[in-house]
Amino acid sequence: MSTLTTQPPAVVYPDSDGELMADNTLQFEWIVTLQGNLDLLFRDDPTVFVAGDHLIYPVKGRADIRVAPDVYVAFGRPKGHRGSYKVFEENNVFPQVIFEVWSPGNMATLVNEKLRFYAQYGAEEYYVLYPERPEFWQGWLRQGNSLVAIREMNGFVSPRLGIRFESIRGEIAVYHPNNNPFISYIERSVLAEQEHARAEQQQALAGYERTRADAERARANAEQARAEAERERANAEQATAEAERERAEAEWERANAEQATAEAERERANAEQATAEAERERANAEQATAEVERERANAEYARANVEQARAEVERERAARLAARLRELGVDPDAV
Repeated sequence: MSTLTTQPPAVVYPDSDGELMADNTLQFEWIVTLQGNLDLLFRDDPTVFVAGDHLIYPVKGRADIRVAPDVYVAFGRPKGHRGSYKVFEENNVFPQVIFEVWSPGNMATLVNEKLRFYAQYGAEEYYVLYPERPEFWQGWLRQGNSLVAIREMNGFVSPRLGIRFESIRGEIAVYHPNNNPFISYIERSVLAEQEHARAEQQQALAGYERTRADAERARANAEQARAEAERERANAEQATAEAERERAEAEWERANAEQATAEAERERANAEQATAEAERERANAEQATAEVERERANAEYARANVEQARAEVERERAARLAARLRELGVDPDAV
């Protein structure tokens, strides 16, 4: 005969315990501020899960063993939405850091009950904030199997989170590792708006600076173009001056050449004049010589005529003498 085996009913792990998240707006603001700032702190780490007002079930099959911390941080667990945090489905990692934000309606015994619960199931750090009575805030650190109270919370730095707790003028303050304070959503929105306005102002300033830089660049380009034009004009003037100088030098050389030519012409004219004068003097000399020769010839001619006349006279005298001698009976040839 066969035996009928019945499966035990599946355990249901509710996602809500039906309790209020907060008793007043101040408590709610602190819960949201803590959760938001811690989520922001680990936004770039995919292995850190941050949640708020979220049920934790530490024991499989025991839906009655549960707790809903106001805020908790689980290291080594991926980010992502969950209906509840079931430790047995989270690689048995119990959230290491727990925050409770107390309100006047909470019973003092509840603090101790939760302290024992977190100590039993593995929390490493447990903090209780009293926004309405900041002087009573508390913290515990794990030592072995127990959570031991932190003696001085003012200035204390969380070993796991790196955040710092301060009491400033009777008010609770929590600081990021970079010393920026935990701020509310509204404060963050205001800061974001201020940052946006600052960014817009910076953008406008950058636009102005860019426009000014463009204007400066345009002015510099214009100055460069003007300088280039001045340089080209100076080069042109220099080239013109050079051309004028070369033209003047050419004119001077031409004038010198013309002067040399004129001088040569003058010297040639002088030489020709001297030659002509010499020729004239030579002609005059030759003319004078010819005149002398003519006069000498005339003189010779005259002398010849005289001699001829004298010879004629002598001949006539001789003839007369011979005639006289013959008249005298003397043979002139015998004399």
